[in-house]
Amino acid sequence: MLREVMLETGITQSELSRISGVRQPSISQFLSGRVEMSDDMLDRLLSCMGFRLEVVRRPVRRELSRSYERSWLLHRRLSTHLTPETLDEWRPTILRNLKRLRGSVQGEPHVRNLGRWQQLVRDRDVPRLRHVMTGVDTDSVEMREVSPMGGLMSQDERSEVLGLAG
Repeated sequence: MLREVMLETGITQSELSRISGVRQPSISQFLSGRVEMSDDMLDRLLSCMGFRLEVVRRPVRRELSRSYERSWLLHRRLSTHLTPETLDEWRPTILRNLKRLRGSVQGEPHVRNLGRWQQLVRDRDVPRLRHVMTGVDTDSVEMREVSPMGGLMSQDERSEVLGLAG
């Protein structure tokens, strides 16, 4: 987008640098894609050329593999039961699961994520636990790969949820 507006306005990297106060090497890195540019920075550079950035928000369905979708559906259902009180009830099972997982999991990010689960449970951080259990971002998906939440849902409820996963 930045390149298109620069071509349309005939402004060079050097000119844009002088007008905006952004160093020319930084502009070059933005244009090459070597450095990610924030919306604020893009808006700043565009405004120097008489344009503004318009951000359109729309939901985009995240495509998950079958196993990731099943894990997400199970964790999403389990999150409906999550409260500070149920977390206290679940804590012994979660800690047992974490101990078992530590004995069998190796490599990053799995080892780090087990530590993060433990910290979330220790801190009783229900909002963050909910985010990890229901998120479709890469971090949440990776956290669920080593989830200590097994054994907290009845077999009937688990079967019902997995029926939804197709």
